[in-house]
Amino acid sequence: MTQPRQFTIGAEVSCTDGVCGEVRRVVVDPVARAVTHLVVEPKHRSGLGRLVPLGLVDAAPGGIRLDCTLAEFGQLEAAEETEFLPGAGGYGAYSPDQALFWPYYGLGLGGGLGVGMVGGVGLGNVPLPVTYDKVPLDEVEVRRGERVHAADGEIGRVQGLVIDASDRHVTHVLLQEGHLWGRKEVAIPISAVTGIDDGIGLSITKQQVQDLPPVDLDHPTG
Repeated sequence: MTQPRQFTIGAEVSCTDGVCGEVRRVVVDPVARAVTHLVVEPKHRSGLGRLVPLGLVDAAPGGIRLDCTLAEFGQLEAAEETEFLPGAGGYGAYSPDQALFWPYYGLGLGGGLGVGMVGGVGLGNVPLPVTYDKVPLDEVEVRRGERVHAADGEIGRVQGLVIDASDRHVTHVLLQEGHLWGRKEVAIPISAVTGIDDGIGLSITKQQVQDLPPVDLDHPTG
């Protein structure tokens, strides 16, 4: 298991040409069990936090320094516009309000495939076996909340990705609650995904999505 890197919440963060803010939260990949990003927010400017990849971070004894300019920091993705799952029970040395999780899920299919319960998030057993293809995680760029389009029209939005914990390959796209069939949630096999331009395109119809077995998802609060 990857050992977590620790960053002090509230620590001052500097770019190559000046102070840019302080660490407000960390973002955790629950599969790799590792911090992937820092949420850095300018002091006294709430709501302007940026999502900083660890590749830009140099945590030295004297503080945290980013390998970018202030102007480049300002062009990073806004943390407040990126949907993560609450940290729930926290992560490592971080309290629940200091950690966020990427929205990855594991299906309870047996055989040790599921990620299991991570930060209070997990999926119950799928009533029927699901056959799936696998796609490398870094080859699928899908955001939570993106629209999902069946072959005959839009059906809802993405809740998260289901992955195989053994190799971190995507196996399913989880359809967010509140689509055409009320609160039913389904895991769509990655083999049914035809593209990710302007949302997630599927090769199957709305009825075929409706016929997929439901999954039970625990929705974290807080």
